[in-house]
Amino acid sequence: MVNEDLAQFNGALVHPFYSTFALGRDVEWCCRQFVLKCKEADEEGIGTFLNITHKSPALLGETVLIIGIVSEINHNTINCTFEVKVGDRLIADGTQGQKVLPKSKIEKLKDSLR
Repeated sequence: MVNEDLAQFNGALVHPFYSTFALGRDVEWCCRQFVLKCKEADEEGIGTFLNITHKSPALLGETVLIIGIVSEINHNTINCTFEVKVGDRLIADGTQGQKVLPKSKIEKLKDSLR
């Protein structure tokens, strides 16, 4: 974990621990790895939910391990559970979901929202 991962807003440090914001970003990246292995070249993943229970702080410089497990694949939906650890200490756990959609469908959705 690096300085940018600490809890801070508007350049002011809130506390010297791994922020839930950075944790969410890193969990999304971990679980996205499953989508990258499953999707076709003309498809992309789009997040559907992220639930995090932050249980313990992690300090600057500690090595954080994120363990993602696919809990469900149903048609184009990939849902995961995850645990975040520093050594044996559980930092956080939760669930994350994504849908794999054709890129053309994502473009149509984007255009419809403009």
